Amino acid sequence: MANHPLNPVLDYRISARYGAREVLREVTGQISAKEIVALVGLSGSGKSTLALSLLRLLRYRGGEVEGSIVLEGTELIAKSDKEMRAVLGKRIGYVPQSPASALNDRLKVETLLEETWRAHSSAPAAADFYSKLLDSVQLPNAPAFLRQRAGQLSTGQGQRLLIALAIMHKPALLIADEPISALDAITQASVLKLFQQLNQRDGTAILFISHDLLSIASISHRVEILHEGRIVESGPPHEIFREPKHEFTQRLVAAMPRLP
Repeated sequence: MANHPLNPVLDYRISARYGAREVLREVTGQISAKEIVALVGLSGSGKSTLALSLLRLLRYRGGEVEGSIVLEGTELIAKSDKEMRAVLGKRIGYVPQSPASALNDRLKVETLLEETWRAHSSAPAAADFYSKLLDSVQLPNAPAFLRQRAGQLSTGQGQRLLIALAIMHKPALLIADEPISALDAITQASVLKLFQQLNQRDGTAILFISHDLLSIASISHRVEILHEGRIVESGPPHEIFREPKHEFTQRLVAAMPRLP
């Protein structure tokens, strides 16, 4: 197993279930500032359950979580919904897989920006704040774009807007759950570069959840393999992909596409 940071932004040990069905069993992890940790697993392995558990949102999907979730030295597991609302969006940013399901398609871009700002700040945003934020995710600040409704955006634009909303308040931790799976190859590469810039420029700790091994190899500092509700292997990408130790990891790596 890999060495973990001494002062992590996030430190967790959790189990999760839906009724009698246990999905996560004593899953542990730590992420430090300026670190990108990739969580890999097959569909149905519990990746999204882990993301929702860390966000304390699993109960809205009928699940239960027990254990410990420590963010910047503060235990989250027993916080009330009101207390968690002060954390989500401010200290933890979340980028889900699909803009179509995450954005209210009837709201204008400028409305989404303003509502997200007001959720954690009573003071008005600086005059150039939104333009700089949109520029950081390679979105236009033109009035025509701001007046567009979310439902009119392309998938790539919607995903970039989700990222902009997630990083607006400079969270310590960003959880990205399959954030590039619906994007074309060029947009995928651009979004991955953006995550790396956020990680290094702002020191944002990132939990990058994906099944795309090539993307994971290019972006992560550490890879954790989730299989049947447990982390079965953890280490730097070059170790995981060159010398996988667990049988499941070996099968995953063997399935990676290779150039002839």
